[in-house]
Amino acid sequence: MMHYFHRQVQLWGEEVQHSLQSKKIAIIGSGGLGSSLAFALGASGIGQIHMIDFDTVSLHNIHRQIVFKTGDEGKYKAEVCATLIQERCPYVKAMAHVCNFEEFTQKDIDVDLIIDATDNLPSRGAINMYAKSKKLPWVYGSVEAFNGQVCFFDEASFNEVFKITSKTPAGIAAPIVMHIASLQANLALRYLAGLSVKKDKLYYLFFNEEGELVTQKFVLPKSEG
Repeated sequence: MMHYFHRQVQLWGEEVQHSLQSKKIAIIGSGGLGSSLAFALGASGIGQIHMIDFDTVSLHNIHRQIVFKTGDEGKYKAEVCATLIQERCPYVKAMAHVCNFEEFTQKDIDVDLIIDATDNLPSRGAINMYAKSKKLPWVYGSVEAFNGQVCFFDEASFNEVFKITSKTPAGIAAPIVMHIASLQANLALRYLAGLSVKKDKLYYLFFNEEGELVTQKFVLPKSEG
């Protein structure tokens, strides 16, 4: 196993790599962000990865959802992602849950971290409320056009910071999806490996009209609840 994870072991040693085998995460959504997260975290050595999504692959998904290819139309996204994880890393157990987030919570599966890969505010609000009830941290990520946001939620509350609406996202460029998922994955892996993580700080990344990548940071207040 250590030969497989050689470059990670060089980074943090065998003890930390072994510790990842006891970690469990839930990735809510297996589309754009979720499929990129499956690639980024699926070969990291995390003991259990739960992929949650009720949706199937459509042709218009494929350009920005890197796990899928033409011919996958109609397959369940969570199952395709879980299969990919297992094929790439024999040291990780990946489980597909073909259901919505509420149905997944009813299974009462214990995890160490929840990662948001959904595409709407109400779902993120539900993740936040569940995480608060379980005293769990979670990693938020969202993308739209050439913009993206990332935050490791701990003591702050998504529902108190964002106005929960049913707004439909605009078009999305494929590279920003992978970029935001990569940032989410880095936060998640650092946390699971016991490394320092800046919590409750929202990172907002966007390309301005001149094509310059701009990053803004906002410290979020602690939850009033």
